[in-house]
Amino acid sequence: MTMAYDPTSSSKKLSKKAAQAQQIQEELSPPWFPDAAWHLKTLLGIYALLGVVYFGVNALLGTLPRPYQLRKIPPEMTPWLAPGGKVHLPEEELRAPESPTLPPQPESRRAPSSKTK
Repeated sequence: MTMAYDPTSSSKKLSKKAAQAQQIQEELSPPWFPDAAWHLKTLLGIYALLGVVYFGVNALLGTLPRPYQLRKIPPEMTPWLAPGGKVHLPEEELRAPESPTLPPQPESRRAPSSKTK
């Protein structure tokens, strides 16, 4: 007995395989995938939150007592931030102040010398 070719039986097998492959693919694929609009909303939300936190912390630090307040940076330290452009100071003003010299200590306070008599 020879079996005749039945095109419906092979197509059913293929459709079953295709259905199984599709089911596996659906199980493996994520149920939701972010699009460009979601990314834009999320980034805007993050930047807005960062701005609120920054200005909130800045305002909070401004209310601290005197030694803990944010300091005002002088324009000599950051000339690129000066409103009128760069600030150039003369060479004399850029030098560090001279350290004060201490007067010599009296003989009685000096450490004993290593000489032995």
